[in-house]
Amino acid sequence: MNCRSEVLEVSVEGRQVDEAMLALLHTILLHRSTGKFHYKKEGTYSIGTVGTQDVDCDFIDFTLVRVSSDELDRVIRKAVAEFKDALGNSGSDGMGQISLEFYQKKKSRWPFSDECIPWEVWSIKVNVVNLANEQERQICREKVGEKLGEKVINIVEVINRHEYLPKMPTQSEVYNVFDTSLKDVQPYLYKITYQITDSLGTSVSTTMRRLIKDTLAL
Repeated sequence: MNCRSEVLEVSVEGRQVDEAMLALLHTILLHRSTGKFHYKKEGTYSIGTVGTQDVDCDFIDFTLVRVSSDELDRVIRKAVAEFKDALGNSGSDGMGQISLEFYQKKKSRWPFSDECIPWEVWSIKVNVVNLANEQERQICREKVGEKLGEKVINIVEVINRHEYLPKMPTQSEVYNVFDTSLKDVQPYLYKITYQITDSLGTSVSTTMRRLIKDTLAL
């Protein structure tokens, strides 16, 4: 199986890190989640509905749309908070990467544990910019909102391509494909990881500073 890999890059002010990451991660998970499966008998099932919720950002001119699941939101927020803290404490000029990996389990023979096979990975490269004054922060607030809108459109376009998805499982195999631990939604199995690095490059942050400078010049 070939694992599909997508890379997104964003440049944000420090206080925007968590909102930008939540916007992108929730967008992906919204399209990689289903309602809960209700099995009547093996091979016959119904799928519950997935509600959505609009959330206005405090530091970005953007409204994210997420799955209406407080449980899932808490899991994502915890991972993002850990990433933001590590980013702030790293001393690496505010550069890092958070990744959302979808995988499925393959049974292994005893005594080996199940094999986790990734089928899609989203990597979000983050550059944190330092701004001089409130005027620059206001411009950054607007520009980051515009960029997030473009990223969301890009995510939806990628997800709507007819590429690999795990086949719908039987009741006995549902745990190998979906995370069934949440009571109100059923995302594909996933894990969130991050790394802090000083080798991501500065092209995105340079672009953001140029956008702010050009706007101030108008």
